[in-house]
Amino acid sequence: MKIGETMPQIKLPAIDGMQFDNHSLKGKKYLLTFFRFATCPFCNMRIAELIRAKSEMGEDFEIVAIFESEIEHLRKHANKHLAKFPILADQKREYYQLFGVKKSLVGMFKGMLSRMPTLIKAMFQGYFPHEISSRALIMPLSLLVDKQGVIQAIYHGKDDGDHMPLEQVMSFVKE
Repeated sequence: MKIGETMPQIKLPAIDGMQFDNHSLKGKKYLLTFFRFATCPFCNMRIAELIRAKSEMGEDFEIVAIFESEIEHLRKHANKHLAKFPILADQKREYYQLFGVKKSLVGMFKGMLSRMPTLIKAMFQGYFPHEISSRALIMPLSLLVDKQGVIQAIYHGKDDGDHMPLEQVMSFVKE
């Protein structure tokens, strides 16, 4: 996907038991973020950060989080967040492939080493990386989408804890 392209339809199961369809967001701006796996410490810290920031974003802005995970496994680990935005499972990596979500062994080790304080803090908060698989190599991907469904910004994380800066998201919200 590229800046200026129209978002394709995304249909995935959500942890609330509903089937999500991004066409339901027509007329709203939103942040779409691809995360690693359900027990990823960095991902769970980011979800918590987005939950705290959501109240400042207003009703006309949505957040959509996608994990490469089975829905039941994701439900078990993500429900504790009590997020007021959709958290989705893409078990078959269909949208990870469509959007070109990258994997990187170097990025995984870089994040673990350079973000060690965040990793330790996350584990003290109960976010332990229970699953070690090729999902650990996934690098975050975030897209900002306007009210017409057009991609306005794309951010490829350089390591496993590198997400689109919250300041960039907040600036987009206020545009």
